[in-house]
Amino acid sequence: MRLPAPQARADPAGHGPARSMIFTPDELLGHYPRAEHPTLRANFIASADGAVSVDGLSAGLQGPGDKEIFDHLRMTCDALVVAAGTVRAERYDALRLTGSARTWRIANGLSPYPLMVVVSGSLDLDPEQLIFSDAPIRPIVLTHRAAPADAPIREVAEVIALGEDEVDLAAGVRLLHDRGATRVLCEGGPGLLGAMIAADLIDELCLTVAPLLVGGSAGRIAHGPPAPPRRMSLRHALTHEDMLFLRYARSEPAW
Repeated sequence: MRLPAPQARADPAGHGPARSMIFTPDELLGHYPRAEHPTLRANFIASADGAVSVDGLSAGLQGPGDKEIFDHLRMTCDALVVAAGTVRAERYDALRLTGSARTWRIANGLSPYPLMVVVSGSLDLDPEQLIFSDAPIRPIVLTHRAAPADAPIREVAEVIALGEDEVDLAAGVRLLHDRGATRVLCEGGPGLLGAMIAADLIDELCLTVAPLLVGGSAGRIAHGPPAPPRRMSLRHALTHEDMLFLRYARSEPAW
């Protein structure tokens, strides 16, 4: 029996070359366009075996190309939504963009900076953290009506209560839409993504897969209440130096 010849440009093991991603601004806009309709897009990273962090932080998973996509998605969104636990663990700085990113936004009819939105039930946030103290525009904190009335974070952010004893995320997204922030980006954490999945709010998932086996007890990118599986469509699968970049979208937007 004669074995088939290896594919052209394949290595001796017979593995064909992956499509290498290009990171020019125009190419990124082609791969990750600003949607024409209201969209809630989530951006996450995980290891090849599904771990969402290394030693408790996502930084250990980052690799070539990931930062460019991260910055691009921030540039093209109207609002960035992050859970309070992620803000604390990842030590979020102020949501400031490069000069070229601000120029692109202004040229496309957007404000120079996206709106920073933090989801917190306890309001246990440090007003001195740069995400608040150095913010180019006053951030919003989404909470619920049972949250502490005297939390110091109220002095540096617009605190909005939605829901009785837990944050009503669907109401939060509607509020952002009413304020003109219709292209929303979520960066974490897993609890927030899980709650958004349960509320059927996610229109798009941008997932970076790092070429690492992490093992241990690291969690997955989403956890939360049970929810019916949602069918997503794979829009692209790109690689760059062993990093894998996946973009999934639902056939019809949630809104």
